[in-house]
Amino acid sequence: MHTDLSGLHTAAHSIPPHTLIQLVREWLAEDTPNFDPAGVCVGSQEVEAWLLCKTPHSILAGSPFFTAVFTEVGCTVDWNYQDGAEIDAVTLTAVVRGPARCLLLGERVALNCLARASGIATRCSQLQAMTTAREWHGEVAGTRKTTPGFRLVEKYAMLVGGVSMHRQDLSGMVMLKDNHIWASGSITEAVNAARSVCGFSSKIEVECRSIEEGREAAGAGVDIIMLDNFQPQELHVAARALKMEFPTLLIEASGGITPENLVMFFSPHVDIISLGCITQGCPVVDFSLKVQRPEFGP
Repeated sequence: MHTDLSGLHTAAHSIPPHTLIQLVREWLAEDTPNFDPAGVCVGSQEVEAWLLCKTPHSILAGSPFFTAVFTEVGCTVDWNYQDGAEIDAVTLTAVVRGPARCLLLGERVALNCLARASGIATRCSQLQAMTTAREWHGEVAGTRKTTPGFRLVEKYAMLVGGVSMHRQDLSGMVMLKDNHIWASGSITEAVNAARSVCGFSSKIEVECRSIEEGREAAGAGVDIIMLDNFQPQELHVAARALKMEFPTLLIEASGGITPENLVMFFSPHVDIISLGCITQGCPVVDFSLKVQRPEFGP
């Protein structure tokens, strides 16, 4: 199960063009900060390269970034699939055309981005399929455990894979974790201080290690409680009790949750389950870009 990208409204439309261009230029500058000696041996002859997916049952994600890399170096990309499509091995996914030295200049940057994004989208799709099979009402979500400088790509891949991105950054939503609480003195003090700054426009979530902390946070008026590092049975008991006392409260489960044990955390009283493994330690999808040998006449 993954996001339907067949209509006019696709996840790619959420990427600001100026941000995309800035990212691509930074990636290319990192990979080729001065000369490209290998470009001398291939020159600027026009070539065609085939993008091949080599990992079966993969969800394609990252095509806007892949295309932007090649656009920046003067090449074109024609896609056979849209982001969100399931592709198999060995599948001709796209065709890239342009001057040989320029195409090879963008090759590794574009492939790295596509491999990483597609790997995340594939894992997200698998997790979302588990929620559908169990008819769980809540949302699987990512975390801020993203790669510095690469968060936009990884969050985009979550969108394509069909799970919630959670908060984008520290400015997007207030999450008060254990260190915030300890530094503030109490949950109530931390919540009151945060609310004085964010006002009505941001939700506040508090990480809680016990049902007692959950009650204090709910009493302080938070929107979301994260029950952190609870064992499944403990989670179910705490979530049910809190929902009975505070029916409008959203409850998130996090900590120690993996694709292997995800279903154990499904509960009618849990609304969100977040997993750091969506971005940390996630397998990539294997793609290769093969320049086609020119056909010479007789």
